[in-house]
Amino acid sequence: MRITVNSRPRPRLRPQLQPRLRLRSAGLAAVLGAGLLLAPLPAQQAVAASTLTNAGFEADGTGAATPSGWSTYSATGQNAASFTEAGGRSGGHRLSHWSSAAYKVETYQYLSGLTDGNYTLSAWVRSGGGQNAAYLALRNCGSAEQRTDLPVTSTGWIRIVTPVKVVGGACTISVNSDAQAGNWLNVDDLTFTPGTTGLTVKGVDLSALKKSQDLGGTYKNASGTTGDPVALLRNAGANYGRLKVWVNPADGYNDKARVLATAQRIKAQGMKLLVDFHYSDIWADPGAQSKPAAWAGHSYAQLRTDVYDHTYDVLSALKAQGTTADMVQIGNEINTGMLWPEGSTTNWTQLAGLLNSGISAAKAVSSSTQIALHLANGGDNALYRNWFDNAKAQGVSYDVIAFSFYGYWHGALSSLQANLDDISARYGKKVMVAETAYPFRLDSEDAHENIIDLSSELVPGYPATPAGQSAWLRDVMNVVEAVPAGRGLGVVYWEPAWTAVTGNGWDPTDPASGNGWENQALFDYDSRLLPAAAWLAHR
Repeated sequence: MRITVNSRPRPRLRPQLQPRLRLRSAGLAAVLGAGLLLAPLPAQQAVAASTLTNAGFEADGTGAATPSGWSTYSATGQNAASFTEAGGRSGGHRLSHWSSAAYKVETYQYLSGLTDGNYTLSAWVRSGGGQNAAYLALRNCGSAEQRTDLPVTSTGWIRIVTPVKVVGGACTISVNSDAQAGNWLNVDDLTFTPGTTGLTVKGVDLSALKKSQDLGGTYKNASGTTGDPVALLRNAGANYGRLKVWVNPADGYNDKARVLATAQRIKAQGMKLLVDFHYSDIWADPGAQSKPAAWAGHSYAQLRTDVYDHTYDVLSALKAQGTTADMVQIGNEINTGMLWPEGSTTNWTQLAGLLNSGISAAKAVSSSTQIALHLANGGDNALYRNWFDNAKAQGVSYDVIAFSFYGYWHGALSSLQANLDDISARYGKKVMVAETAYPFRLDSEDAHENIIDLSSELVPGYPATPAGQSAWLRDVMNVVEAVPAGRGLGVVYWEPAWTAVTGNGWDPTDPASGNGWENQALFDYDSRLLPAAAWLAHR
């Protein structure tokens, strides 16, 4: 991510599939902390299968309110709001919830005779959004109920997963809607199999924090009590802190000394550390990979030495103070390479040499440190295939593929999922979203225009509200969790503490610059922690 002045990137246009007329959707209104959707289930059938029946909803054709093998319950007496219809993801039919009046309905199936242990429900879903709640649940399993909310995905199917521990040999698989008139969802191709899921990385990028606090920035919990922002985010569930490193920035922030100081705070909270090397004095991203001024006249051979020495210097200093990096990015959003022109993707042999220099230095400091290679445009599969095919051909060794994914620029969640699934399988690597964020309002707190400040720039179904921001982070995390074979590593929220503090702007050479980002932080304009932070406690 790079912040620029007087220039707002515009979201890509993408085609919208038109659902049938009666399935018009409203904006997302789901909220965190909702209670159980429906009243307690009626008595279960005396006999139940140990495997899912009619998991693709093909047995009945169109119009069955209670599909074969399933039961339907509505607290509002609207069983007909659950039905099968044509248009399945893989077969001819799907389950849908819809009604012309507000409704609550549950479609469920009770399994018994299960071997105790961990199981995962997988399902393909779509939703127009707008419901009070729309989710899959695993309940009556002998352990705490687990649920996964449906993302707003009217343009394409998305696979979501829900893990649970079965104790006592039984479990209820449940599709739930608490909806307004006209709200809809589709579900198809469910599986319930042994195994579990979850996220290892639930991170926050705290690169702007030290400067913010040095200039007087304060942070509060949701109740308004001032506290340490690192502790507040850790208590919300964050277990990783990400810090960018610039070589010799104009304002002195994000250099080695400041990174060391914030790393101590991150590790003191029991969090792990992700170090993001930009190999620049300022923002590096697909459109700018400028060399540090001190390296400007260096040959390619000298640049390889520069990369090694700089990487080793920072990481060995971190290790010496007891804050060894757990993961390291060699470059930031290096779609087009780094250290232009020598390290451009127009010369992959040289780019690979620079990458391998950084990787060698990181491994020399700590062999257990994970190496991540990070691109932007997380929905662009062709970009990732081309880039990592070249990296493989050049013998670049790494552990993690990191994606930036901002939905207002990088496409639909279904595109992110398709790319995560394909890339993780193609290269046999863990994948993670190293940057994402979403606005909770559109107006600016300072005089600088926000990066996203128009309703036309938003992702459909995700309003610029605290609830919309929460839903976005939740759904990105759910998409990463669903990557097959446990290769979905986690998500990092970008700059949640970059609030509007005078002097802490986007341009390190200009103290008067604003940041353009305060409406996407996880602290509101009163400096209070926002509800979206609770999703950092994702399972």
